[in-house]
Amino acid sequence: MISTEVPSFDNGLVVEEDGALKYIFPIREGVKFHSGNILTPADVEYSFERYILGDPAGKAHWGWIIEALTSSAFYTVEDWFADYAGMAYSDAVNADRNPTSEEAKAKLISFYEEVIDPRIEVVDNTVVFTLDGPFGAFLNIVCHFGSWGAIVDSKLAMERGDWDGKADGWWKWHDLEADEYAFHDFDGGSGPYKLVEWDRAQQKVVLERFDDYWAGPAAIKNIVIWGVDEFSTRKSIFEAGDADIAYFDPVYLDQALALQAQGKAEVTTGYPVSSITSLHFNWLIAEGSEYLGSGKLDGNGIPREFFSDIHVRKAFAYCYDGITFIDEVINGLGKLVPTDLPEGYLGFDETLPLPEFNLAKAAAEFKQAWGGEVWNKGFKLQILYNTGNNSRQTIAEMLSYFVSSINPKFKVEPLGVQWPTYLSAQNNGFLPMFIIGWVADYPDPHNFISTYYASFGTYAGRQGKLFRDWAKENVDDEIIAAIKATDPAERVKLYRSVQEKAIEYALGVPLYMPVGLHVESPKVDGWYPQTARSGYYYYHLSKSE
Repeated sequence: MISTEVPSFDNGLVVEEDGALKYIFPIREGVKFHSGNILTPADVEYSFERYILGDPAGKAHWGWIIEALTSSAFYTVEDWFADYAGMAYSDAVNADRNPTSEEAKAKLISFYEEVIDPRIEVVDNTVVFTLDGPFGAFLNIVCHFGSWGAIVDSKLAMERGDWDGKADGWWKWHDLEADEYAFHDFDGGSGPYKLVEWDRAQQKVVLERFDDYWAGPAAIKNIVIWGVDEFSTRKSIFEAGDADIAYFDPVYLDQALALQAQGKAEVTTGYPVSSITSLHFNWLIAEGSEYLGSGKLDGNGIPREFFSDIHVRKAFAYCYDGITFIDEVINGLGKLVPTDLPEGYLGFDETLPLPEFNLAKAAAEFKQAWGGEVWNKGFKLQILYNTGNNSRQTIAEMLSYFVSSINPKFKVEPLGVQWPTYLSAQNNGFLPMFIIGWVADYPDPHNFISTYYASFGTYAGRQGKLFRDWAKENVDDEIIAAIKATDPAERVKLYRSVQEKAIEYALGVPLYMPVGLHVESPKVDGWYPQTARSGYYYYHLSKSE
């Protein structure tokens, strides 16, 4: 860790002052960036302030830092600025990234000087973060395995045209496109590996060992990460010994085990994964969606607010056969859970009811939906999945089959599209319903509960304004109270209430919690399941020839 200690009340590095909490991080000395520059506390302050001010809308989640610092008062720097300045950010900065007036410029500058800068300060060889109050996930957000706590080389950043660290002009670096950032495709870190190549056409990334890493050089000199979308090609490369670790979808478990029987692979299964795959509904589909058929409840389409009716949502939920899917499609490498909170997290409650497959109950709900009109007139809609994702395709086909089996007037058409199309349609609110997963960004229940159920969550925009209005009225206060609570028992109580409402109102269908499957060459050593992060920590790996 770059911090030599984890702040706590016991070691005196967490201090309460007038309701605010100060977290004090002693910074390790002698850490080198890949450029050769020495990492200092000023780099830490710069990195977090850069994240906060940059805050790209819908492109990254630096808002979690803002949420933590303000104890859930704000989630974006634009909202934070508007509250301080009494004017919308869009009224202060024009499309050319220039202040709209001298008054606006003065407010932008003072916002940094009076609000942002005091939040993260260098004191001797420490960096002090000031939070408005308790926020249970703060340390998990900024910890070693969260990229949200990555420290960049401030000197190199400025040399490459990034934010200059000054109050005057910070807005020029706010909400940039990915390729506008100094480190979009350039290395500015201090980790055990440095970036050598990123070949977008071949989906290839090449990393090289950084011999001056503060904890000592890694065992493996070079790492090549290669994206191979087609499974048979990926398997052939691995089987030939040209790849040391390969991704196997649970659908292909039998092929992984066959390679293990031949001595060509080591297969590890059964470990928990901090992830959930769910089906969620859009309560008010965005205008212009091409997936609604006629756009009316006339048997040839659905109205935009189709899923705002609880009976429609419950009916679809009853049409998911989770046990069969887990046992027969993903070879048992999944588990049914009551809600979108994975097992093992604070607040997970195995006494809550699991998703139930029951076509008789589904029919009863459909008969009540929209005052009986759904049953009498029927409907037609499309459910999308990203091409190549066999699990999502099967779920879409399963829902289509069972829904149409209840009433021949019901038509749900599975439609495979490329991932960019799938993601764009979700983000724009065009999909009537969507299958999506979430892998923990940090190991705290807030990362799942708020993501799926809060009006301010990552998936809120995809579920429509009517959902967001409902969430504000029914669950937001409890979700915010839970992340601010200091008593774990109180957090559990609040999360129980939110999950009960999620089930009662059929906010979504938790399809399955994945169970881990890892396939590697017998030559690789040092890998272990790490549920607090995604991807691989190559520093721990070694390889025999």
